[in-house]
Amino acid sequence: MKPNKIILNTTIIIFVNLLFFGVILSFSESSASIEKILIDEANIINFDPRVFHPVKKPLNLNPDEISLGERLFNDKRFSRDNTISCATCHDFKKGGADGKRTAIGIEGKVGTLNTPTVFNSSLNFTQFWDGRALTLESQVKGPVHNPVEMDSNWNKVLSKLRLDDNYVKLFNSLYPDGLTINNIVNAISVFERSLISMNSKFDQYLSGEQDALTIKQKKGMARFMMYGCHSCHQGVNIGGNMFQRLGVMEDYYNEKNTNQADLGRYNITKKDEDRFVFKVPGLRNVAVTPPYLHNGSIDKLEDVVSLMGRYQLGRNLPDEDIDSITEFLKSLTGEWKGKSL
Repeated sequence: MKPNKIILNTTIIIFVNLLFFGVILSFSESSASIEKILIDEANIINFDPRVFHPVKKPLNLNPDEISLGERLFNDKRFSRDNTISCATCHDFKKGGADGKRTAIGIEGKVGTLNTPTVFNSSLNFTQFWDGRALTLESQVKGPVHNPVEMDSNWNKVLSKLRLDDNYVKLFNSLYPDGLTINNIVNAISVFERSLISMNSKFDQYLSGEQDALTIKQKKGMARFMMYGCHSCHQGVNIGGNMFQRLGVMEDYYNEKNTNQADLGRYNITKKDEDRFVFKVPGLRNVAVTPPYLHNGSIDKLEDVVSLMGRYQLGRNLPDEDIDSITEFLKSLTGEWKGKSL
């Protein structure tokens, strides 16, 4: 489904629900019965597949290609000086990101953008903050050439890997044409497609386990929808399927120093309407992948919830709602190989 259609469908859902919430919130929000209605309404809405649905295990992936891709993902020979691998910036112990404000590449060079998590990246409709790669294969090719990341090129990488007899044997057993650049990219992409974080509390809840979420998380889920957060954060990845301007309701960059990275999608399209526009990030595992925003400028999840309320929704969210929404977002943390990220 195209992003515009997703936005249209979601807008209809939001409109109906805002009518409901508008009536409810005309009364005292402290009432326990009203809170129950909010939670019950959230229970109903979340099973609408146009808004949220549980993540599913990827199918039809060759386990041998996954294994090979994982090995390549951790191989530092992809960088010019053999110090940086894909896993350097996409650390599974840090939710598939690196925990740094912006990426650190070869020789300690500092990038301009925050490292997105590699988990569930196959669920995104484009890759990178500015959406310049339409496929995982295109994304894989980028860092090798980037002078601030790996600062190498694919011919050099291929030459190094061809000196490894084990790699040569593995590629010959899996691909008719053996060890080639395209097959290296394919194996890494297959591995990345396998990186789906399963069994979050929210997934359990969507699958019918009503007690998987706490009352506070259910309240946060209701607030998440009441304010319209799911106009951008919806679908299986709870985001990652559209572009949006940072500062819809208020100029986020007013009186802030900006750099080229802040221009976002504009750097690709050169269209004025794409200034400060970025791919909306998926929210799965968001609680374990700080810092936040494209430039990693926000350290705490509570602060980015507040910021989104102000600049994207035009609302100054009460502390109580920020707290409950944050708790809801924590329920989006999934598992990898049976362990919580």
